[in-house]
Amino acid sequence: MKKTLILIICSMLYMAANAQTFNDYFEDKTLRIDYIFTGDANKQEVYLDELSSLPQWAGRKHHLAELPLAGNGEICMQDKATGKIIYRTSFSSLFQEWVSEEEAKRVKKGFENSFLVPYPKKEAIVTVSLKDVYHQVKASLTHEIKPNDILIHQRGINRITPHRYLLQSGNTADCIDVVIMAEGYTKKEMDLFYKDAQTACDALFNHEPFKKLKNKFNIIAVESLSEDSGVSIPGKSEWKSTAVSSHFNTFYSDRYLTTSRVKSIHNWLAGIPYEHIIILANTDTYGGGGIYNSYTLTTAHHPDFQPVVVHEFGHSFGGLADEYAYTEAPSPQYPYEIEPWEQNITTLVDFRSKWQDMIPKDTPIPTPTVTQKSDLHTQVGVYEGAGYTQKGIYRPTTECRMRTNEVPAFCPVCQRALERLVNFYTTK
Repeated sequence: MKKTLILIICSMLYMAANAQTFNDYFEDKTLRIDYIFTGDANKQEVYLDELSSLPQWAGRKHHLAELPLAGNGEICMQDKATGKIIYRTSFSSLFQEWVSEEEAKRVKKGFENSFLVPYPKKEAIVTVSLKDVYHQVKASLTHEIKPNDILIHQRGINRITPHRYLLQSGNTADCIDVVIMAEGYTKKEMDLFYKDAQTACDALFNHEPFKKLKNKFNIIAVESLSEDSGVSIPGKSEWKSTAVSSHFNTFYSDRYLTTSRVKSIHNWLAGIPYEHIIILANTDTYGGGGIYNSYTLTTAHHPDFQPVVVHEFGHSFGGLADEYAYTEAPSPQYPYEIEPWEQNITTLVDFRSKWQDMIPKDTPIPTPTVTQKSDLHTQVGVYEGAGYTQKGIYRPTTECRMRTNEVPAFCPVCQRALERLVNFYTTK
C-alpha cells in the first residue's frame, strides 16, 4: 500500500512538473511559422515568410524537447534568455523530395512550408534546418521570436471555417486532433464531402493500432469550399479553382497528387484545433500523397479510396516509408550506406535500431519471400525490396498496407511504430 501511494505521488509530481514546464514558457496559443524553402539540387536556403498567432494550442504539452522521429528536417525553439531548448519537432517537405528530381539539377524553385509551435511567453530563438539524404544539415535559418511583435498576424478569431466533429474523444490536451479538409467540393457538394470524410474516418479506425487507440483521437471535418468541382489534372490540360490548388502530375508523375499552396491549407484551418491534416480530393482519378508532419492528400472517389487514405496517413502521421519497389537502380532518397530514419525500412546499416527484436530466432537475413500463406503481413523478417528499389533496402514483411492496397492491415512493425508515436503525443 505504501509503495502504491509513493508511486501515485511520484506520478502526480511528474505530471505537475511537465505541466509547469509548458506553462513556464508557453501561452495556450499557437505560433504558426511560414517559411519558403528555396534552391536546387546543389544548394538550398530557408527564408522566413510570416508569423501568425492562432487562439489555441492543440499539440503536446509534454516531451517538449524530444523529437517524435528524426524526419528530414527539424525545428528547435530555445528560450532566448537561458538558451534552454523548450520545444522541438521534425518534418519532411515536398521541397526536399523535389531536390532529388532531375528538374532540380537545372531549375531553382521555392516551396511554401508552414509549421505549428507553441506560442512563447518570452523572446525565443527558432532554428529550422533541412537535412539531405545522408542526414546532414544542408540548409538552416535561425531567427528571433518576439511574442509582442505587432506584425504577428492574428488569425482564427473572427472568421472560422465551418466544421464539425466526426469523432470527439476528449479535449485537445489529451487527444490527437486530425482535420479532414474538402478539396474540389463546391457548396452544393458539402453533404457529399461529409459522407466522404466519414468514410475516411471509418477506414482509419478499421486499422490497428488506430482501432484500439481510437479514444486518443479527435477527427474534425472542415468545409473548405472550392469554386470548381474536382481537382486539376495538368496532364489532361484540366485546371480548376479549388480550395488549396492541388493537382496531379506532381514532379510529372501522373498519380502524384499534392499541393504547393501550404499557406492556403493553414489559412482555412485557422481557429480550429488541429495537429495533423487529411485533404480529400473530389475526383475518381487514382492518386495521392503523404508528407510527414505536413499533410495527406488523396482522391475520394476511386475504388481504392479507403486503403489509399490509410496508406497516405501512414506517411503523413507516422513517418512510414513506402515498402514497394519498382527498379533495381538505387533510390536517390535512400543511399545504401545510411540507415533510413523511417521505422519500417532498413539498409541493415543499423538494423538493431529497427525491428531486429521482432524477428524469430534463426531467421535468415535477407529472408526468403513467402508466397503461399494468407498471413503474409504478419510474418516478420527482412525482405529485400523497399523504398522504391529492389536491391539493398529491406522491409519487415512480404506484404503490408505501406506496400500494396490489397493487404488488409499494417504489418506488426508498422503497427508498433504508429503506436509508439500515438503514445509519444498523448502519454505524459
